[in-house]
Amino acid sequence: MKHYERVEKVRLLVVDDDPPIADLVATVARYEGWDAVTAYRGEEALRLAAEFRPDIVVLDLMLPDIDGFGVLDRLRRSGTMVPVVFLTARDGVADRVAGLTRGGDDYLIKPFAVEELMARLRTVLRRSTGPGFQRSVLKVADLTMDEDTREVRRGDRLLTLTPTEYEVLRYLMRKSPTVLTKAQILDHVWEYGFGGRSNVVELVVSRLRRKLDDSGPPLIHTVRGFGYVIRQAAE
Repeated sequence: MKHYERVEKVRLLVVDDDPPIADLVATVARYEGWDAVTAYRGEEALRLAAEFRPDIVVLDLMLPDIDGFGVLDRLRRSGTMVPVVFLTARDGVADRVAGLTRGGDDYLIKPFAVEELMARLRTVLRRSTGPGFQRSVLKVADLTMDEDTREVRRGDRLLTLTPTEYEVLRYLMRKSPTVLTKAQILDHVWEYGFGGRSNVVELVVSRLRRKLDDSGPPLIHTVRGFGYVIRQAAE
């Protein structure tokens, strides 16, 4: 069985004048189960903030009309205290200090890792909403994955996984009980440059099985001629 402890979706507003970056962040957030909308200009961001009422905002500084500081100032003057995480190429100390002292909650420099950005967003959300913000947890049989802390446990035992093992396992758990092809796993976890190299999926799945099966019955099953699925074996 799979479940999420968070009942309501987090609403994210991504503001960046570079559409590929804004769309990438929004797509990853949606994959995490969040609602996400994008704005490419400051005025558009202010309109969406009033209509969409986001729980958190990712905000670039260099926008074509109002800069990020101006957007933040107007948000605060409107009375909203929505958390804001700056995502910008401006890496000067003065900009960082200004971003935080003018009401920003965090400041991340481009180029950036999307995983780090999502981790920072979760941290800001927990800090701003307090203990009411629930973690996102996946569960299949006695296997649990906390997507916020990235802890994976089989029963009471904490598992040590590589980043790639973690992403493959998370994809299998998110889609359980759907059977996934090797091509689907390749495209999702490795994205580009691994076309046709299905053996890398076999190797990672083999390592995962060794780590998971030490603590209980097998959970990752091979569907011959198709792919893999994670589920509790039928008794």
